[in-house]
Amino acid sequence: MHEPVSGLVYAIYYPFLAVVGVPVNLVAIEILAWGKCGLSKCITYYLVAMAAADLMVVISGVILNRIIDIYFPGNYLLLTPLCRAKTALVYATRDISVWLTVAFTFDRFIAICCQKLKTKYCTKETAAAIIGTVLTLSCLKNIPWYFVYDPMYIFNKLPWYCQIKSSFYTSHLWLAFSYFDCIATPFLPFCVILLLNVLTVRNILVASRVRRTLRGNSSSVNNPDPEMENRRKSIILLFSISGNFILLWLTYTIHYLYYRITNTYSYTGYNDPVYILQETGYMLLLLSCCSNTFIYAVTQTKFREELKKMVKYPVNQIGTFCPIRRSMDLLIS
Repeated sequence: MHEPVSGLVYAIYYPFLAVVGVPVNLVAIEILAWGKCGLSKCITYYLVAMAAADLMVVISGVILNRIIDIYFPGNYLLLTPLCRAKTALVYATRDISVWLTVAFTFDRFIAICCQKLKTKYCTKETAAAIIGTVLTLSCLKNIPWYFVYDPMYIFNKLPWYCQIKSSFYTSHLWLAFSYFDCIATPFLPFCVILLLNVLTVRNILVASRVRRTLRGNSSSVNNPDPEMENRRKSIILLFSISGNFILLWLTYTIHYLYYRITNTYSYTGYNDPVYILQETGYMLLLLSCCSNTFIYAVTQTKFREELKKMVKYPVNQIGTFCPIRRSMDLLIS
């Protein structure tokens, strides 16, 4: 993030991520915004906001911060003021994406485990308020990143590139900010998501046991329980999204712990194992912003149906146009 990455793997991976990430998130936003996926408006608000946040991460973190630096070295976005702003934007969009995942997980926990709060909390108004709060706080939290960097060198009286201030690793104020930043993202989200998932599973197991007892043995095959079926679908979506977040952020977290524990703040080169670990963490982190749409497609039947309609629509339009064109050609001849 501080110097342009180089190498064939990065030169291929990031453009591929952009080519996939931008359209899939746009498609997810459009399909979910139609409101025809059988999801409540509350869930739809969260999923649309998450897709929009993921799209912004792809634009800021992949396109502006990676692809342009790799393919257009010396571009004006590498001027230190713009580089600082770009880095702050990357961190802000990252936090928005992460904490919307936490908010969605908490909403599903309330819906499944706290029936008395469900009607008051799981509403579109609450969802909109929480989304706005996450957006505002994430932007405010990451303003200090703009002041973390100094220019690497001055050329023609212009400051170029960003390098972390040496005081960032020694100043108590910057150390406090660094620890706060990493606790806020991803350590606290990790703990909250894991805790909520454990509590949700525990509640479901207890509720399932009670409902099976009350309904008797006839409910197993011939008389399925619609309530438990709805919970099952909700759990699949919840665990898929939260599990995806945990797996793809794990490498980044391991690298952060390593360099903080060992005080490894520099690298011998692009082949340094620690540098490779860092870049692998970033690559997986950014991948998490392209994968939610695939999760919806795999876990949500109605989402797949709407996706098929979207894909078939231009084909059907061409099919309806072709007979008309052939008829006009026959009339002209």
